Order: sequence, then C-alpha cells, then structure tokens
Amino acid sequence: QQKEMDVYATARVQQAIHREIPYAFTDEKYPGVPEIRLHEVRNEPFNIQGVDIIPVEVLHHKLPVLGFRVGDFTYITDANFISEKEKEKIKGSRVLVLNALRRETHISHFTLLEAIAMAEELCAEITYLTHISHQLGKHGDVMKELPGNIELAYDGLTLEL
Repeated sequence: QQKEMDVYATARVQQAIHREIPYAFTDEKYPGVPEIRLHEVRNEPFNIQGVDIIPVEVLHHKLPVLGFRVGDFTYITDANFISEKEKEKIKGSRVLVLNALRRETHISHFTLLEAIAMAEELCAEITYLTHISHQLGKHGDVMKELPGNIELAYDGLTLEL
C-alpha cells in the first residue's frame, strides 16, 4: 500500500505541480504514480505536526519564492534578494543555509561575495553556502577564502539542530 506524500506549496507552485505531473491527480492511477496531498502555504507561519514553520519570501530574479525558518534554522536557496522585512524573520537564527552559485553576477542567485555579505548582515552563528556551481571553484580553495563562521555545504552534510 502506497502512502500519500504531503507537499506544502504556494498556490502558484501547486498549479505548476498539476501542470507538470497531471497523472498524479487523476481518479484512476496506474501503479507507481505518486500519491500527493497538496497543502497551500502563504507567506505566513504554519504548523506541521507540532513544528512551527516561518516562511521567508525572497526573490529568485523577479519570482517570489519561499525559504523557511524552523526554530533556530533558516534555509534559503534560489535567491538574489531578501527584503528588510523578511531579513527580520531570519535574524537570530543559529544556523543559516544560503545559496552562493558562483563568483560572477547571476540574474537570480547570490554570488559568493553577495552571500558572504548577506550572511554577515544576518549574523547567524554559522552559515552554510549551498546551491553551488562548479564555476565557484574547488571546495578546499573556496573554504580558505571564507570567514570563520561561513562554510561551504557538501553532499552528505548533516546538522544537529
């Protein structure tokens, strides 16, 4: 027996999910089709099984997307702009995950220097940079350039929160 997968997304993202995988929402499904239960979220706090989640709206070029704060942990990827109002939701995080695609300017992602500046402004105890392109450079070389409380994330990284 296949279990339903809960997916939390904005109305716009739910429309995209319906458009991209319409066969998951038909009345009669063939074996192996995902069973998805959609839940709409907005840029306001919500709770999943007793866990409070605070959405953080950021821009991916001109497209609003959500990052999330759960307790002292904030996760933001696919961003190149965070408003002052949304920064207030992040401040006080102990752990921040933030995208840093490459060194060169990109239309929809923070560069390495922009991500470092944002991390320093938000003052998390530790920031992990993610959504990294091969254009950023070798892990060991980039790590030498980073302030002490900023590190590159890597596949398999686990955090205790």
